Amino acid sequence: MPAGYLNRQSLLGEHRELHGLRSILVDGKTGYARHPETLRWVGCLSGLAQRHAWLVAEMRLRGYLDRSPIRRSPRLRWPGLFVTPVAAQYSLLTSKYVGRQDGRIHLPRSAQELWAHHKYSVLARDPSLYRGIGRRVARMRRGAPLDGLAEELVLVLREVPTRNRLANALEHMWGYVASGASLRDRIRARASIRGLFGATRRMAVSVQQPYLLASTAISELAPFV
Repeated sequence: MPAGYLNRQSLLGEHRELHGLRSILVDGKTGYARHPETLRWVGCLSGLAQRHAWLVAEMRLRGYLDRSPIRRSPRLRWPGLFVTPVAAQYSLLTSKYVGRQDGRIHLPRSAQELWAHHKYSVLARDPSLYRGIGRRVARMRRGAPLDGLAEELVLVLREVPTRNRLANALEHMWGYVASGASLRDRIRARASIRGLFGATRRMAVSVQQPYLLASTAISELAPFV
């Protein structure tokens, strides 16, 4: 699931665990070498590095620093299975977070909420799919199971967006904050995709724009810009 759903303890904890997992796979450390979560990442170090990049992007959005970089690969290979189904992961965190701090994005209570959180992440990958999922979710009843949609969205976010589609999604996001942007931010937003993303993220945090701050895209797109 996107790192935006993790609270502070879970986010920093997964970051530590990921480095421990990588030490087992790369350096031959023993530890939990036969654990199912370790075994599923065998041969998928590029995907593990991308997961690290997403964790770091979310950490930076919340003001934390990463002092342990991992080199990423342009070709991503991911595990072919989930130890825990994605929808079940949301349920587990919902139970775990009772009486505790939530993540940046509140855990989805419906397919409509789940889709709202992921819209711009999907738009950055495939506008046609974005429209198709939107129509499908609009027809879903409230309380419908999240299983199929939750897994589909995780798989879509594993795709690397093209520059044009990434720029298109960021332009849509910029529209939420452009009216209050300073001249400096407007200039940066027009200069490059990196500048557009940076200005959008900075403004979203500054004015606490609720829709963008509840979007997976505001952090998970960071490694691609």
